[in-house]
Amino acid sequence: MILFAPFLLWACGTEETAAPTVQLEYPDAIAPELAERFSALALTCVHKEFPNKISRTTDNAEAIGRPKEIFPIFYGCFDWHSSVHGHWLLVRLLRIGPQDASWRGTAIEKLNQSFSPEKLAGEVANFARPARGSWERPYGLAWYLQLTTELREWDDPQAKQWLEILEPLETDIVVSLKEWLPNLVYAIRLGTHNQSAFAFGLMLDWARVSEDIELEQLIIERSRAFHMEDVDCPLAYEPSGEDFLSPCLMAADLMRRILPPEEFSAWLTDYLPQIPTDGAGDWLAPGIVKDASDGKLVHLDGVNSSRAWNLYNIARALPEDDKRKAALVAAAKIHADEGVAAVSAEHYSGSHWLASFATYLMTDRGWNE
Repeated sequence: MILFAPFLLWACGTEETAAPTVQLEYPDAIAPELAERFSALALTCVHKEFPNKISRTTDNAEAIGRPKEIFPIFYGCFDWHSSVHGHWLLVRLLRIGPQDASWRGTAIEKLNQSFSPEKLAGEVANFARPARGSWERPYGLAWYLQLTTELREWDDPQAKQWLEILEPLETDIVVSLKEWLPNLVYAIRLGTHNQSAFAFGLMLDWARVSEDIELEQLIIERSRAFHMEDVDCPLAYEPSGEDFLSPCLMAADLMRRILPPEEFSAWLTDYLPQIPTDGAGDWLAPGIVKDASDGKLVHLDGVNSSRAWNLYNIARALPEDDKRKAALVAAAKIHADEGVAAVSAEHYSGSHWLASFATYLMTDRGWNE
């Protein structure tokens, strides 16, 4: 009789009660084999100085040097921001990953090697340069705050020591963001590093965990100004050929952080009216990568992971009876499978960063814990 209960409800009830309840699954505890696979890539690159892409403005020739001299902590993983989220990956997996994993000792050793007051002083000096300008803003700066957010949330003596070391740069970054945000008149609607919505989400995590009301309110005010009137986001135009972030979905993921469920549901109806209610997952096709050795083209492997966490989070933020939830989760699962499968050591163009995105997805970091 229990097996036929949904059918009986459909036969006897109204159209509103027609659909049986569907058990929706979201990312939970990361599998040990995935944690080992992802951590191995970060352990390989956090102290790998070359190849390297140094991107910064300098005042003179003397300011040009080798990566390890310019960035005493975050010189590995090809570029500064990838090194930051490579370190975050290790902290994240140490905190919530398998506690008996064989790689944990090496990860702690690597982090101790990176995090020292002397090396942090070099990072602070680089950030204080008059020629710094908009360096690593907002993407790299947001990831740095995500790193210290992770340490703040981890009740562990070693984490507290690492956080104390990293706090001076955190302070400088927050001051710079508070100066920048009131001057940002328009949303940055790109699918790459400069996108504002993704960075705002990471910054908002930090502000709430750190209880920085001023930064939290700045982000909320800018987010509302940028996106409350958005309608008919052109999801069909995505992805662009180098995207690793969805402009449409990331903005929705940001707004679900600041709007109550009923208000978010109404906003989403106008913003993404194309989300189906039939539970299908094929309404949004994953990005395709034909050459994973190309550093720009491989971005599309990242867009699959980031879209997946966007879709999961949007679904969970909706009211329980919202008929769009099943289709959102179904599409998220398809994208998650594609994104995780693409994480490989074969090409450094992807191996230096894709594991961070897959870890963010598979450890459910984007959902409020």
